[in-house]
Amino acid sequence: MGTLGYYSTIARLAPGGLAKGMARRVQGVARQALYRRRERLDELRLLEAFGASTVDELAGRALSGRPGQAWCEVARRASVLEALAELPRARERALKRARAALRGEFDVFGTRVCFGEGQPVDWSRDPVSGYRYPVLPVEQLRMAQPGVDPKYPWVLGRLDCLVALGQGYWVERGEKARGDFARAFVARTLDFLHANPVGQGVHWTCAMEVALRAANLAQALVMFADAPEARRPEFLVPVLESLAEHTAWVEAHLEDQGAVPNNHLISNYVGLLVAGLLFLELPDAPRQVARAVAGLRTQMAAQVHPEGTSFEGSVPYHRLSVELFTLALVVARGQGVDLGTKYATRLHRMYEASRAWCSEQGLAPQVGDNDSGRVFPFQERDSREQGYLAPLGAALFGDAKLAEGPFPDEAAWLLGLSGLECFRGLPAARPAGSVSFPEGGFHVLRGAGAVVTVSAGTQGQHGVGGHSHNDKLSFELHLRGRPVIVDPGTGTYTREPVVRNAFRSTAAHNTLEVDGTEQTPLEPGRLFALPEAARARVQVFQPGAELDRLAVRHDGYRVLPSPVGVERTFVLDKRERALGVTDALVGVGLHDVKGRLHLPDREARMRAPTPEQLARALRVPEAPRSFESLGVELGPAEAPEALVLFAEGLEPRLEPSRYSPGYGLVVPSQVVVFGGRVSPPVWLRWVVVFN
Repeated sequence: MGTLGYYSTIARLAPGGLAKGMARRVQGVARQALYRRRERLDELRLLEAFGASTVDELAGRALSGRPGQAWCEVARRASVLEALAELPRARERALKRARAALRGEFDVFGTRVCFGEGQPVDWSRDPVSGYRYPVLPVEQLRMAQPGVDPKYPWVLGRLDCLVALGQGYWVERGEKARGDFARAFVARTLDFLHANPVGQGVHWTCAMEVALRAANLAQALVMFADAPEARRPEFLVPVLESLAEHTAWVEAHLEDQGAVPNNHLISNYVGLLVAGLLFLELPDAPRQVARAVAGLRTQMAAQVHPEGTSFEGSVPYHRLSVELFTLALVVARGQGVDLGTKYATRLHRMYEASRAWCSEQGLAPQVGDNDSGRVFPFQERDSREQGYLAPLGAALFGDAKLAEGPFPDEAAWLLGLSGLECFRGLPAARPAGSVSFPEGGFHVLRGAGAVVTVSAGTQGQHGVGGHSHNDKLSFELHLRGRPVIVDPGTGTYTREPVVRNAFRSTAAHNTLEVDGTEQTPLEPGRLFALPEAARARVQVFQPGAELDRLAVRHDGYRVLPSPVGVERTFVLDKRERALGVTDALVGVGLHDVKGRLHLPDREARMRAPTPEQLARALRVPEAPRSFESLGVELGPAEAPEALVLFAEGLEPRLEPSRYSPGYGLVVPSQVVVFGGRVSPPVWLRWVVVFN
């Protein structure tokens, strides 16, 4: 698909999107021109904005007498500490994060880097490649370079380490230790501002990063509002000026210029809202807050389906969107700003969707891209973890249907003691059931200790597919909370384009590959686009007490010289504790067909079934009449999780593979490969028997 074909496809998928994008680009050029001509906030204007006569009065005006409603206000500290005291080891977790920040220690997508307490941070360095981005005007920077990934320095530049220091300042009891955290906050903030002048270097190349940094800086400053170190004019003046520069930059560089704006634009608005509401006296803040409120309401409707799923076509990006929209809601509510009933209702449904696909250990499937993105800087979480969202949503909305699992640290920080009391007053939620999300393209079968999440829907971002993969009819299987058949993940983005496309490919998913062809063509030069072509959809969804049945299909192979349609039927048999799968190919010609089942590790082996396992497999509806003599046993040899049995003729084998449980992380794994040369119509059947 060449450039002309690509844009033709985008125009078809998002009618009017290209024209609107061009119009927004013109508006963006105008905004940037105004930004360059604007009067920058100096000390005199800053004092005037806060009604202070001298710099010594500024702290009293900017940091004292705050209303105390936003989660990060000093007046809320006692409530937060009471809630944390009720959670096992929550204080220790907060101190661990704070002390790591004090040491200048960062976890950068699994790579630990430590600069030392009191030492400057090498903000512009990619710790994996060693490349250091020069501090040049952003227009002069070369961002796309082989082997280099700007997301790594961006992790440092979001400054959530400042919030971590604030956590330590709040929970620490000793005055000396609290003073250490406050002094580190001041030093780390000034170090970043001096090393990264406005508009220069890698940390100003993406408005999303600038916006999230502004939000973290604003929240951290409020957390330290009563610290003498933070109230000194030589610190407070440049920080408030920098906040104004951050929000002005974001407003001038809103990421709304594509045919279909995505989570970046939400981040822009969240940064404007949080920084603006916390420091509404800044000259441009009232306008920026109004823009953010209107933008968030619009994007909630545009980027979240009425059923509650994100339009990104990615379960991990759903988590990112939930955190973004939630932070905006919590801060807005605290400051008396109403984002609207429709906003709250749809966010509530996002929490319900997240609960629907989480397994017992709180892990979600990796459908679509996973860049490990988060907004809440309160506790370290696995990149696949979403189980903490349901209890947070329960407390946020007072919803008993979400009240499961322990009250999370995030809820204690954001909602305080009142959130904990609300949560404890709710009856326990009933177990989650099977559910289909046709707009998001995710379908969940549950029962007998299994959670099966199937991908079958249009590409995300209204068909643009920026964070979608060639995963149609693919699935993840979790047993008793443990992922046993998985989506291999994402690996990386721009550092290695070949790896990026390998993890997006059909072969990297638990679906059928026909004649070595992709479901949707992968264009090497477009790492964040996979336009709709397969037309995946649900044929049948029938949940039941003893059986769940889901039939899905796609037309990605209708383009072959001998066209083929693919339909896959899942039967979750809760009586037999088994999953039966039938792949039907309808068409003409002779085709090489490969099916794959990707595993999260190398804990698998070929083994003959026991008589009991064979009998259970044969009783599953639509199971084959006879199986290969050897199946594939999944899980550790001393505690296997399941056995996969294949119909005769499918000849399964184990091959080495790789699994990415989070961005930048790739570990050795295995993949089960089966199939052969077939002439449609033909049916390929196999059964997973749970232990």
